[in-house]
Amino acid sequence: MNAVVQAHPPAAAQVDCARLGRLAIVSLHAELACAPKPGLVTPFDCGSHTDMDAGSFLRSLFALRHYFRHVAQAGADSAPFSVLRGHGIAAEAAMLRATGGINTHRGAIFSLGLLVAAAAACRRERGGVITADAVCVAVQRWAPALAVAPLDPNSPGQRARAQHGIAGVREQAIAGYPLLRDIGVPVLRNALAAGLPREAALCHTLMHLLAHTDDLNLLHRGGAQGLAWARAQAASFIADGGAFAPHWRTRLQQLGDAFVARRLSPGGSADLLACSWFLLQQERV
Repeated sequence: MNAVVQAHPPAAAQVDCARLGRLAIVSLHAELACAPKPGLVTPFDCGSHTDMDAGSFLRSLFALRHYFRHVAQAGADSAPFSVLRGHGIAAEAAMLRATGGINTHRGAIFSLGLLVAAAAACRRERGGVITADAVCVAVQRWAPALAVAPLDPNSPGQRARAQHGIAGVREQAIAGYPLLRDIGVPVLRNALAAGLPREAALCHTLMHLLAHTDDLNLLHRGGAQGLAWARAQAASFIADGGAFAPHWRTRLQQLGDAFVARRLSPGGSADLLACSWFLLQQERV
């Protein structure tokens, strides 16, 4: 008589949560370091901001160095959204302490934190290489809790969101980040594959994201007209070849002067740029 072989479920894959956490910090640093970025803080200027500079961002990154590892571990442990949210609230408090009350990374704490947790969860469940699209879609496991999570009605972004009836980053997360799947990641992937250096590829991708994003930072600072103007400038830059065009850097620097004159800063698009870099790089981990 043949022995009956007992089937066992596959063991969960090991997840290097510390490495995912470091990659998240590196991705935020890559966004900070690339220049020129119209209206945004770079190592060379403060863009449209009078209350922050590159040093503010570096202090914030140092304060967040443990957050992304912790949120990755929560994702690997299949933790509910309430646990992720608790880590995010603590991270935001650490950021504000480090910067003297300045919001440098609130959007990234939310979006990049969710993506790091989703990447860890996918690795624990599937092992192997996890595509950027798979990570974005995996965020939807927390969609029901995201839909009912309380928002701060007094934050500038939420006031702009309510005033203009615009879907924000929470809706992007619930939908599995279509802006990242359809714009951010493929544009960045193609730019790098076509031979653009990292900085040029990042700037090129930022302008694509800006052209397609209802950026709440722009709405807050410039209203509907400011958002429409900024998106039109980005679309024009892309139509003229983007970072593939000769003298693209000079064009972006000139555009940056116009953003500063209008006090516009596409911070939401910058967050999505950092997320795009993380998603591409985590495919190699």
